[in-house]
Amino acid sequence: GYAHWKGQVLNSDELHELYEGLKLNKVNRYDYVLTGYTRDTSFLAMVVDIVQELKQQNSNLVYVCDPVMGDKWNGEGSMYVPKDLLPVYRDKVVPVADIITPNQFEAELLTGRKIYTEKDALEVMDMLHAMGPETVVITSSDLQAPLGNDYLIALGSHRKTKTDGTRITQRIRVESPKVDAVFVGTGDLFAAMLLAWTHKHPNNLKVACEKTVSAMQHVLQRTIKSAKAQAGEGNKPNSAQLELRMVQSKKDIENPEIIVKATVL
Repeated sequence: GYAHWKGQVLNSDELHELYEGLKLNKVNRYDYVLTGYTRDTSFLAMVVDIVQELKQQNSNLVYVCDPVMGDKWNGEGSMYVPKDLLPVYRDKVVPVADIITPNQFEAELLTGRKIYTEKDALEVMDMLHAMGPETVVITSSDLQAPLGNDYLIALGSHRKTKTDGTRITQRIRVESPKVDAVFVGTGDLFAAMLLAWTHKHPNNLKVACEKTVSAMQHVLQRTIKSAKAQAGEGNKPNSAQLELRMVQSKKDIENPEIIVKATVL
C-alpha cells in the first residue's frame, strides 16, 4: 500500500543456511510451521524440504500454509506473484500442508475450477482435501451472503479420519460484516490466528473460525475508527493510518468476544 519499500528478499540458500544453524544447535523440533507470502520458486521448494524434515523430527507437526498468490478486484482475478509459483504450491506445498487458507481466487487456481456457488466451493474444498490438507478455509469469497451484500463469506472444511478408518467432514460458513477500507496484512493475521485457535480447539473448526473472524472484526473496527479520527472529517485515510491496530487489540486477540457466528453446513 505504500509508495516506497526497501530491504532484501531472502533466497533459498540463505533460508537453508539459517535452518542448518538450527539443526547444528539441535533446536529444530517444532510443533507448528506457518508460511505466507513468497515470491521465489526455489525458496518455496526449500520450505517443502524443511517441513518434510521437521515432520520426521516430530510426526505431530502441523504445517499451516497460506498460499498467497493473488486476489480478485471488481470480480477479476489476477496473480501478484510469478506464475511459476502455482505448480509448486499445487504439486509440492499443498500435499505436505495440514491446514491451508486460500482466498477464493487461490482455491480456484489450485484446483483449476471456478467457484460460482456455495456448492462449487464445497466441491473445491473436497478437491483440496484430496490433495493432502485435512483443514481447508477459504478466507474470503465473492459469493452472495445469505445476510446480504454487506457481508463477506468465508467457508471452512475439516476432514478427520476416525480410528475405524471412516471419514467425517465438518463444514462451516462464516459471514462477517464488510469494512469499507483497504487493509494490508489481514490475510497474515487470519492465518496466524487460525493456527492459534485450531491449536486450542483442534476438533472444532466452528469455534476456531468464530474466534478467528471475531478477533479480525475487533481489529478492523478499531483500525478504521482510529484511521478516520486521524484522517479527519471527510478525508480518506492513507496507508499509514490504516495500519492494523494489533497491539491496541491485544485483549481482543487473546480472548475475543464472539461477535461473528459460524453456520454448520
